Parts: sequence; C-alpha cells; structure tokens
Amino acid sequence: MQIAVLKETKAYEKRVALTPEIIKQLIKKGFEVKVETGAGQNSSISDADYEAIGATIAKDARSAADADVVMKVNAFTEEEVGHMRDGGICMSFMYAYTIPSVLDAMNKKKISSFSMDAVPRISRAQKMDALSSQANLAGYKTVLLGANALGKIFPLMMTAAGTITPSKVLIFGAGVAGLQAIATAKRLGAIVEVTDVRPETKEQVESLGGRFLTVEGVEGVVVEGGYAKEVSAEYLQKQKELIQERIKEADLVITTALVIGKKAPVLVSEEMVKTMKAGSVIVDMAVESGGNCEVSEIHQTVVKHGVTIIGESNLPSLLPVNASQLYATNISTLLLHLADKDGFKWEIDEEITKGSLITHGGHTVHEFTNSILSKS
Repeated sequence: MQIAVLKETKAYEKRVALTPEIIKQLIKKGFEVKVETGAGQNSSISDADYEAIGATIAKDARSAADADVVMKVNAFTEEEVGHMRDGGICMSFMYAYTIPSVLDAMNKKKISSFSMDAVPRISRAQKMDALSSQANLAGYKTVLLGANALGKIFPLMMTAAGTITPSKVLIFGAGVAGLQAIATAKRLGAIVEVTDVRPETKEQVESLGGRFLTVEGVEGVVVEGGYAKEVSAEYLQKQKELIQERIKEADLVITTALVIGKKAPVLVSEEMVKTMKAGSVIVDMAVESGGNCEVSEIHQTVVKHGVTIIGESNLPSLLPVNASQLYATNISTLLLHLADKDGFKWEIDEEITKGSLITHGGHTVHEFTNSILSKS
C-alpha cells in the first residue's frame, strides 16, 4: 500500500502530516511512502531528510495524490480531491460539517475519508487523539505569547530595589489546552485562576496549582461525556458576575472554549475588556471559530481600550517541529489500527472506524456530520 503526504496549502500552516521517523517505521511495516516536494520545509524537514529514510519525493500535489492513502494535516480542498484516485482513501483533520462541497466531491469519486478530529476520545484511542496532542502544545504556546506581550514578569521577584508581585492569569476552560496553560503559567510563577462550568474539573485545576473559581449557591450544569451539555440561565448569570469581578484584576486572560459544530461562545464582552487594567493581555484561543472575546480579530494582535488582544488562529503551527512529530504519531497509529500493508480491514461497525469515517462508498456516513449538515 502506498501512502502520500501532501504539502499544506492553508495560510499560517507550518505542520506536515508525517515526519521521517514515523515514515521509517511505516516502511519497515511494508508501506511505500511518497512526499510532495517541500511538504516538510516549514517543519525544518528537507526533501533530502525524507529521501534518506526511503521515501520518494513527488514533484507536485497532482503526482503525490495518486496513491492508495493520501494524508494531510488540514482538510483537503476540492482541487486536491480531484487529484485523488477514484475509490481512494484520505486522512486529515476535516471538521467535515464545515466543508459540504468537499464531501460532495469525495462522494462523487467514492473516496473514503477519515477525520482526525472525529477519532473517539476513548482510552484505547489515546495515541490517535490528535485534538489533544495539538491542544497541549497550543495551551503551552498561548501562555508564552501572553507573557511576551505583557509588560511585566510572571513570578514574584524580591530585589534590592523592591519586591515585584506575581502576575495574575485568568483562564477560561479546563480542557486539555486550559490545563496545559495552567501548568505553564504556574511554572513561570504566575497566580492562576480558572473558571469552567464543569465542577469535576476543580480537582484537576487544583492539582496543577490553580485556583478554581466556584459559582456558589446555584446548580444547573448537566455534564455528559466530559462536556457541558446543558447550563442553566441562573448559573450563567452567576458565573458572569464572578468573572466580571475577577477579570478586573487579571494581567493575562486566556480563553479556550469551543462548541463542536457551533460558533464559539462569547465569554469576554467588550464591556469586560473596558474594565481590565491598562497593559493587560487577552489570548483568544477560539478566534478561528468566532472567538470567545467579543473584540478579538482573527490573525491579528490588536490593542483595544488599552488591552492587547491576540487572535492567533493556529497556535500548534507556531511549534511546527513538535506539532508535526505528535500529529505524525497520531495519524500513523490510526492508519495501523485501520489497515496493514495489504489494505484496509473495513470493520465498519468497530468503534474507532465508525467514529472517524466520514465518507465511504459514495455517501457521507458519519452520523454527527449528517446531523449538523441536515440543519444547515
């Protein structure tokens, strides 16, 4: 079976789907691998690095995509689908409900597609969980961006000229990215406060040295599968009041809240920004999905009401070496779960296969994707 790696074409993207180390392992297992020329350049991987471990270099996307399995980091374009074999297979982050025209193009060619963002978050799929691996790096990098933009240091520092008090960091969301941000900010010496609608995250936050902001005297959060499914209006109002008080004291605010299939919720209004200290910083990790901050701008760092607001859309790509290493492990592990050198197993009802398979046999077969597309 031949695997192809295409060069990423999305703006601000520096990652690559497979690294030489992982390709070397796949070749040992009997796969053939070809890589579009320049695909690894932004991840500090040259064509010669790929050739040295036995991969073939393809001159362009058209010649690269003529393979049994085609891999990318970001979703395929209609043009790239046009280069693929009829009945072929492709794998990448897809967020399939956002690209209906690409799904149509895949179905016309009966291409089977697997989406890395749809891999079930179950224990036996942890090594395939690209969402978590990339969110970990994003959580780390966002603290560094915030610290760099802040006009003061994070830690307590006692000097002959006086004592410098530690910076205060307020983090919205204690998911994978939020937890890594807590750990990174604490290592740098900041005082960290965290808000999350899921009460069970309190223990994780406190284990990393953060202070969990509890909404007192009100219930109304329904949690399902680790995600907040339902939040009462009373709870949201109490939480808003708590945040309005704490955000005034924060030097750095990091927002991480995403809702699958929907626009990111606005957690920091412009009115809240106006109450923040001059020189403080917000890093909006959800800016590509609409933003958690009302006045953040995608791909831009702006200053509004004396507050610096960072709208970096692709945080993992700012760490392309490590992000590519982790993603390559994730996608290759999924591939080896689904197939061997002789072909795919096509165990359609198997949990990981069913969860990540988007199109197959000329149809969109992914239940969640179909449910979202049917509403649009």
